[in-house]
Amino acid sequence: MKSTPRYTPVDLLGWATFLTMTVGLYLIFMYAPTEQKMGIVQRIFYFHLPSAWTSFLAFFVVAVSSSLYLWRRERKWDRIAYASAEIGVVFCSLVLLTGPIWARPVWNVWWTWDPRLTTTLILWLMYVAYLMLRSSSESSKTSRFTAVFGILAFLDVPLVYMSTRWWRTIHPKPVIGGEPGSSGLALEMALTLMVCLLAFTLFYIYLMAQRISLEKLKDEIEEIKQNVETLKERSN
Repeated sequence: MKSTPRYTPVDLLGWATFLTMTVGLYLIFMYAPTEQKMGIVQRIFYFHLPSAWTSFLAFFVVAVSSSLYLWRRERKWDRIAYASAEIGVVFCSLVLLTGPIWARPVWNVWWTWDPRLTTTLILWLMYVAYLMLRSSSESSKTSRFTAVFGILAFLDVPLVYMSTRWWRTIHPKPVIGGEPGSSGLALEMALTLMVCLLAFTLFYIYLMAQRISLEKLKDEIEEIKQNVETLKERSN
């Protein structure tokens, strides 16, 4: 008789996420120096940028999984795409919430139709539409349609990423992947940002594992219901 492991891989992932987040919070509020021009509000940067990174990662997974679903027609890829879109929308919402909180004391406005902000809002709206379409029906036709939509919506991600490089904008210059030596981050800030990026990435993976498990359970319940209906019909 096999013994049940005390901790599953998902449990260990949850603990790793919790510990990394705890370290990240300590670094944000106790270790990273306060930015000279923006002051303490700049610390929201450590939530804002990792949220943006995680939403990009989630939507990338949607695009890849949707492509595999259209190719292989396997239900698991549709499940992964749907779960990742849900989580991506949550993190993209965080980007749109933390951005104005950061912008108000720095730019003196809550919102402006800056290219980076506008393309991010469009990205959020497209994946909200994806979720609305996907939740409207469980048919394979809907899954195929939303898979195509999920791939097309991802085309906005490069626009969001490149917007501060292609157009003149009041949004700060990129701190990662920008011009050489343009990040302006002190070593303590860069270290804190890296830990936060790791924490958010682990959190995304943990949420994905939980969400996919729920979708599998939902499929099993539907299968049981269908089997019960079949038995009822045969008994009649």
